[in-house]
Amino acid sequence: MNLVDKLVHEDKSFFIHNIKKLKIDHLPYSLRVLLENVVRHSSKTDSYQKILESFIDWNGEIKEQKEINFSPSRVIMQDFTGVPAIVDLASMRDAIKKLGGDSSLINPQCQTDLVIDHSVMVDHFGNNNAKDLNIKLEYERNLERYRLLKWGQSAFKNLRIVPPNNGIIHQINIEYLSQVIFNDKENLYPDTVVGTDSHTTMVNGLGILGWGVGGIEAEGAMLGQAIPMLLPEVIGFNLTGKLKPTITATDLVLTIVEILRNKNVVGKFVEFHGEGLDNLSIADRCTIANMAPEYGATCGYFPIDNSTLDYLKITGKSKNHIELVEKYAKEVGLYRNDKDKILYTDCINLDISKINACISGPKRPQDRINLADVKDLVNNEISQQTNGVSSEEPLIDNGAILIAAITSCTNTSNPNVIIGAGLLAKNAVEKGLKIPSWVKTSLAPGSKVVTNYLKKSGLLKYFDLLGFNIVGYGCTTCIGNSGPLKKEYTEAIEKHNLIASSILSGNRNFEGRIHPEIKMNFLASPILVIAYSLLGRINIDITSESLGKDKQGKDVYLDDIWPESNEITSIINETITSDMFKNSYKTVFEGDQNWKDIKIDESNYFNWEEKSTYIQPSPFFKGIQNNVKKFDEINNAYPLIILGDSVTTDHISPAGSFKENSPAGNFLVDRGFNEANFNSYGSRRGNYQIMERGTFANVRLSNKLVPNKTGGYTLYIPNKEVMTIYDAAQMYKKNKSNLIIFAGKDYGCGSSRDWAAKGTKLLGVKAVIAESFERIHRSNLVGMGVLPLQFLKDENFKSLNLDITSTFTIGKVNEKSETVEIKSEINGEPKIFNVKIRIDSPMEWKYYKNEGILNYVLNKMAS
Repeated sequence: MNLVDKLVHEDKSFFIHNIKKLKIDHLPYSLRVLLENVVRHSSKTDSYQKILESFIDWNGEIKEQKEINFSPSRVIMQDFTGVPAIVDLASMRDAIKKLGGDSSLINPQCQTDLVIDHSVMVDHFGNNNAKDLNIKLEYERNLERYRLLKWGQSAFKNLRIVPPNNGIIHQINIEYLSQVIFNDKENLYPDTVVGTDSHTTMVNGLGILGWGVGGIEAEGAMLGQAIPMLLPEVIGFNLTGKLKPTITATDLVLTIVEILRNKNVVGKFVEFHGEGLDNLSIADRCTIANMAPEYGATCGYFPIDNSTLDYLKITGKSKNHIELVEKYAKEVGLYRNDKDKILYTDCINLDISKINACISGPKRPQDRINLADVKDLVNNEISQQTNGVSSEEPLIDNGAILIAAITSCTNTSNPNVIIGAGLLAKNAVEKGLKIPSWVKTSLAPGSKVVTNYLKKSGLLKYFDLLGFNIVGYGCTTCIGNSGPLKKEYTEAIEKHNLIASSILSGNRNFEGRIHPEIKMNFLASPILVIAYSLLGRINIDITSESLGKDKQGKDVYLDDIWPESNEITSIINETITSDMFKNSYKTVFEGDQNWKDIKIDESNYFNWEEKSTYIQPSPFFKGIQNNVKKFDEINNAYPLIILGDSVTTDHISPAGSFKENSPAGNFLVDRGFNEANFNSYGSRRGNYQIMERGTFANVRLSNKLVPNKTGGYTLYIPNKEVMTIYDAAQMYKKNKSNLIIFAGKDYGCGSSRDWAAKGTKLLGVKAVIAESFERIHRSNLVGMGVLPLQFLKDENFKSLNLDITSTFTIGKVNEKSETVEIKSEINGEPKIFNVKIRIDSPMEWKYYKNEGILNYVLNKMAS
């Protein structure tokens, strides 16, 4: 059937692929977007008809998952992941030049946007100059990186750079970059996106299908490679009711995260539907969609509807474009219609009127706690970590909140909770409440629009009066850029082994992520971040205990200063206008004077500087002609690390600060740097020498080979010596020994961090054997030519009684086998067990054979 059709709008004719000509009323909307993508890109392939049938015959069950190729309309990156991507592209140009190929082929083939938002750190806070001082430091620290990015802006076609100090990737994405429907030379199709930040899913709240991929996959997509994936299961999440006036979207999303984590939706689509959607703003939907990585799903999709159109209007899209979005979406069946009898793989129901106020922590986003239960849970946590021993007259006590941050990602896209936080701050100031001196406070808006409406509403001054001054426009505390704590507090923590806390309005609270000295981290709405900061400690019942005394000496309780919902709505309606968005984004690609002053060489090839500690050419393209590997056995591999459950990409490849006695610190000290100038792991992702040394260097890593030691250490098995993981890997390399890693459930959960796979590769690891993998990290391992293997059901390192100091031989793998045999010894006796091969598609086998996706693309281009 020919699905190419015409749509006429305003006397203009547009080409479309009208999937509504097929029987699709039963399909989830997210699958309809995928179907259109397949129809538009794969109609000439041999498997097209069978794939089409698998959509048409969809009944929710996935008995035999069909491989499909997804070709996103655009790619979006932030600078932490974008810098290594540009390094790789620049290195590929060098490599293809050596091979005699055409270097102009190394160009993004689709619209690619890179938003510089991850490099600002909270060094200065609590004053009106904090933002400008932090920006000044940001440019001083990152000039080498920004020179590379500005070069990339001029050297590569289809690459747009949003310079620093404009906002965060996700908010700029929904407010400005997103089109919902693309109009490409009179061809209309859905706006789809993959991003190098796992929270790319935030855009799902706007009706755009997209998700986070590793930087490796993103680079492939930029270079025209379709993303191979299996036709997913889709979990329907039916929302009914309306949030109570005192409940926020943060409370709702933390509840959804808990429900879906328990449901196990890893690798699946989640699609929200039901009459409850009518009571959620686009900002609320985006808050829910943003945290898809935390509940484990590939995406959390909301279909296009009237709210989408209203949002496009308020954010400044043209009347003609909005009408075109509506007309196209309705024509091809992408516009929400509650009469459709959609089939889902499974269904979940939630009455959102029954949601309770909550926070999440102290270590995982899915660990939701009702407010009234926080005090007991925290005291139990403190008791367990200190063995019930109290400290002796410290400057601060266990449970002290040292960082209170209203961060940019999840919540400052949502005016309801930001205006609410401003009103609570106003009420607190008027009562005479103050924040204790030990609390480091910060406000990092997701875009300049937030500042504009806070100023216009008169609420910004109350944030300032409480010390929540704007510290910058970027991803700060949530990524580990929380900056230094005062020396007296870090010394007190170390001396008394204190269990301090942070509270932030972000989406990640994994161990060691926010700040290395802080062991408990809690996620909360911006309103509760301010409320808890007034207390200065987390181990209190905020629902019943006093926040402090007012000017008359009377106790003030949370109910006394909680904002009225009708006042929040009234302020939003009065202050937020489309002109506010248009003016904020007028010059978004131009940058400030700092950006304009950066000098670059305008050339097709990057001028590498040998002495640079930020930017070095990629090491992955050496010997490119001979890198198609055979499926040989991996003989006598030593375990480099043996890990438990929920090891995150932060554990594998930390993004925050590091000490001078770490391998990365030693590297910089040897080159004349002191610790104050180290910057962060994330900012140095363009230098593989730093990143290899930082792999598995998280201070909270627990390696079963060294059970009495935390951090980046292991046992060098041949001589039983304890040393850093980096040093051990170098010794194994020197002796030409193979290496493997063992892990538990959810290995690689968290951020879509390509260096978690790249660093693993550079350490010499040939295979990772885990009980289960998070989606992005598994594909990243394949994308770097590292073999992901999975224990069979109900089996793991402990149940198989494996010996931690044995060597393991992994048999030959091949595309036809689902499992592979592993041989080892226990007390001199042979031990044989099978594991599942987690190379999940034919295209992934090609990547694995070629030592990774980029080498595959380069080989293809060179030939």
